[in-house]
Amino acid sequence: MKNICKKICFTISLLLVFGACDDIETIVLNSEANTTVNLSVNSLILSDDIADDEVLNISWIEPDFGFNAAPIYKILIDVEGNNFTNPQIIPAGTDLSKSFTAKKLNDMLLAMELVPFEIQNIEVKILVHLSDFEEVISDAVTLIVTPYSSVLDLSTTWGIVGSAANDWGATLDLPFYKTSQAGVLVSYATLINGEIKFRENNDWTINYGDTGSDGSLEINGDNIVVSAGTYKIILDLNLLTYSIEPMSWGIVGSAYNEWGATPDAAFSYDPFSDQWRIIVTLLDGEMKFRLNNDWGLNYGDTGNDGTFEINGDNIPVTAGNYIISVNFNDATYTIEPIDNIWGLVGSAYNEWGATPDAMFTRDWSTNDNVWVLNEVSLLDGEYKFRANNDWAINYGDTGSDGILEINGDNLISIAGVYNISLNFSDPENPTYTIE
Repeated sequence: MKNICKKICFTISLLLVFGACDDIETIVLNSEANTTVNLSVNSLILSDDIADDEVLNISWIEPDFGFNAAPIYKILIDVEGNNFTNPQIIPAGTDLSKSFTAKKLNDMLLAMELVPFEIQNIEVKILVHLSDFEEVISDAVTLIVTPYSSVLDLSTTWGIVGSAANDWGATLDLPFYKTSQAGVLVSYATLINGEIKFRENNDWTINYGDTGSDGSLEINGDNIVVSAGTYKIILDLNLLTYSIEPMSWGIVGSAYNEWGATPDAAFSYDPFSDQWRIIVTLLDGEMKFRLNNDWGLNYGDTGNDGTFEINGDNIPVTAGNYIISVNFNDATYTIEPIDNIWGLVGSAYNEWGATPDAMFTRDWSTNDNVWVLNEVSLLDGEYKFRANNDWAINYGDTGSDGILEINGDNLISIAGVYNISLNFSDPENPTYTIE
């Protein structure tokens, strides 16, 4: 009797289930559902003068889906002819429009590797996301754009030459940069014990020394004696004078060197943004910025708001690799986490890791994908490129074709001084150059 009851109950359940199916409303997406993109302008010439101005509004209409929907919109932007194979994707949420400042749009255009100051075409589409299984995408519209360079070029034709700088021209002279005052140049140079002079175009046609060691410059004057250190050197071509003073900015703290137990992590000057920058690995802890490995002048961040103050609060950080930029023009700083810091390892440099790798830095004049290692001395031998002084990620060149492969063959070197660059613009096929 118990089994009969179970069978009856099961049968009734099935009837209820299948009977309920008659009440389900089938929802079908309107086959003509789509949206139309509208641009506030058809062409744009961008410039730094209007960096903060809103210059472009992209709008679209909500499609007729044939049912009530909750769409999420994304804007796709790509170079004309690329067929949106690798577009810039800008989330727009549930909004039906989005505006862009000149700087925001320009940053995207440069990321797409458009050439500054040239007229080029880009295309814009709207992607309508309904679910993981259903999306609608609009037709493309074209925008004519002229981007500008975001790189601040403070380079000059003047440099420092000497036994204390570059073995009297064995390598390029140490550069001077423009300042806000015409004819007054600055260099941030690390020198060894020796002598220096100042000259133009890496050539002896025009060179200045100091006869009398009185801070005044004379054509073909005497060599200037210096001691090892890192200096700020001012060259005044208006008054024909110069000055040399110790100057090195660094990171100190429990996050790097136990508050000065070892030398601070040294920043280098980036003339393309007029900032001081460093690529560094930090520990969990705190840090500050200070001058010349000394507490006489130090900066922290009271309020943790990205601006720094003299003797301000310690800056808390978590362990990781970072690009840290400090702007002394507006007293701001940024801390950008990155996955990898690239280095060179091998018998040609450090006996395959017996000492730290030769570390690359970013080429600040280009995009974020180019890393450079300048004037590295290599021995006869072999080498590879690896991340974070570790073998987990390493590249070699199988086939000697200039394209890098994970765990690829060792590269062969002949003793000499080289400039090496790594380009990760195509992450599937990174390349390198050696000069």
